[in-house]
Amino acid sequence: MSEAELIARTRVPATRASLAADLAHLGLAAGETVIVHSSLSAIGWVSGGAVAVIEALLDVVGPHGTLVMPAHSSGLTDPAKWSAPPVPADWIDIIRASMPAFDPRRTPTRGMGSIAELFRTWPGVERSLHPNCSFAAIGPNARRILDSHALESPLGEQSPLARLYDLNARVLLLGVGFDKCTMLHLAEVRAWPDRPLEDEGSPVLVDGVRQWVSYRAAPAGDPATFVRVGERLAEEGEVAAGRVGNADCRLFSARLAVDLAAGTWRREPAP
Repeated sequence: MSEAELIARTRVPATRASLAADLAHLGLAAGETVIVHSSLSAIGWVSGGAVAVIEALLDVVGPHGTLVMPAHSSGLTDPAKWSAPPVPADWIDIIRASMPAFDPRRTPTRGMGSIAELFRTWPGVERSLHPNCSFAAIGPNARRILDSHALESPLGEQSPLARLYDLNARVLLLGVGFDKCTMLHLAEVRAWPDRPLEDEGSPVLVDGVRQWVSYRAAPAGDPATFVRVGERLAEEGEVAAGRVGNADCRLFSARLAVDLAAGTWRREPAP
C-alpha cells in the first residue's frame, strides 16, 4: 500500500499519545509482559511511523513491563528446503557455504513487519540466539524469556514461547489475525510431542567462527488452523477486542490460548 493510499484511508493521524490511549482502552496495562504481532499499515497513517508505535507500547507497559516481538530470520535455513521461492539445485552448496552467520545485532528480520524490524534495533532490546526463530524483548523479564533458546527447540519447550507461557504473558495482535499468533506453535509441540522431527540447517558462529550447523526440530504446522482457536477464545469471552488507530486488535492470555489449542488438537491427528 502506498503512503498516499494510507493517508486516504486515515481520517485522523495516529500519534504516540493516541495510540497509547487506544492500547490502554483495549486493556494493555502497566507492568505486564506482552508479545506483540503487528502491521503498521493496518493502523493507518501514524505520525512517527513505527517509532511512535513502539514508544506507545513502551509508554503503556512502563518500566516494569516487558515487551516482546518475534525477530525471525527465516532466510537462515537450509536452502534445499526453500519453496517460496525455491532455488536451483546447483545453488544450494554455494548458499550453505557463503550465507553470513546469524548475528543478533545485525541479522534482519524477515516477514515480521516494519515495527518488529525496528524493535530489534531499539536501545536496550535484547535478542535470543536462535538463527531463524529468534525473539526480541525489553524489560525486567527479557533475559528470563530469551536465555537458553535451544537450536533444536525453535518454538517449543526450550524457546521464549514456553517462558512467556510460564509468565502468563498476554498476546497482542495489532492489526493482524490469529494466523500470526506464534504462541500457538507451542501448542502444536504440546499436542503432538511425538511428531517426527525435520532436518534443518543454519549458519551460526561457534567460538567466533562461522559454521554451517545441521540440527533437527519439530515442524511448524499450518497457521490457518490458529484462526479456529481464536474464534473459540472469543466465543468464551477470553479476547479483548478493539481498535488501535484504524487497526482491529485482539488482546488475550497466551496461557489460555495454548491450553485451549493443545487440548483441542490432542484429539486430532498430527498434521
